[in-house]
Amino acid sequence: MDIEELPSVCVLDASTYVGSWILKGLLSRGYTVHAAIQKNNGETETEKEIRGLGREEERLVVFEVDVLDYHSILIALKGCSAMFCCLDSRDGYDEKMVDSEIRGAINVAEACAQTDTIEKIIFSSSLTAAIWKESICSEKDVDERSWSDQEFCRKLKLWHALAKTLSEQAAWALAMDRMLNMVSINAGLVLGPGVSQQNPLSTMSYLRGAAQMYENGVLAYVDVNFLADVHIRAFQDRSTCGRYFCFNQTVTTEEEAVKLAQSLNPLISLPPRYEYQGNEVHAERLRTKKLNKLVEGAA
Repeated sequence: MDIEELPSVCVLDASTYVGSWILKGLLSRGYTVHAAIQKNNGETETEKEIRGLGREEERLVVFEVDVLDYHSILIALKGCSAMFCCLDSRDGYDEKMVDSEIRGAINVAEACAQTDTIEKIIFSSSLTAAIWKESICSEKDVDERSWSDQEFCRKLKLWHALAKTLSEQAAWALAMDRMLNMVSINAGLVLGPGVSQQNPLSTMSYLRGAAQMYENGVLAYVDVNFLADVHIRAFQDRSTCGRYFCFNQTVTTEEEAVKLAQSLNPLISLPPRYEYQGNEVHAERLRTKKLNKLVEGAA
């Protein structure tokens, strides 16, 4: 497919850590991108970078949207064939943020349903929408059929997990009702250049309950560049459907856990002379057969 034949696509919110990497990946592949940026108090460095790029790159059009205002999303979507929905709170997650993210997901899906040119929604979600439940200590494998239990999340105040679970479920409910073609990418903890500085509060929200995730073989991480690539492949591959777990590695040993903590410095600090306490290996329980098929098929 020639560059001029590639369709226009929308990334919302393009100023989130993952959204900005998807935006870069789409531009590098020749797509025209509608970068939808949420109205926030104060402009981040990522937003400044996107706006600056928009003045130089003719294939990038920047829109300011409010995800609680359905009409502003419609304007950004006009003429687009796909929506990359990357809702994430740069201020971290609390109980109030849960409701905002659900409403935002519903408005995005509804706007897509009202846009005739939309062929596919790629919904960016999280592994935290699948792993948290009373039976987290069981030895059963966890795959794309699994959902986190909302009451369990509320009880433990796992607001990131609750927001991702309920917003994804709301989007799926509307997509099925309105017969929208949607896939979700359920990412592990997102790592990459500058993540500790650019995405600190959301990262720490994901890591609430990290010790329990680690002990039960469901603490996993993903490189942001790989994650962005998977989002774009999920759009390009017409056969994709349903949910896709997306991670590079599950943390199963103390050595791996320490390396993860070190990669998130200064968000997580270790004693200068940390000594390993043991060599226990936790069983890996996450399964990614669908992801492997998608990645291998596009290789």
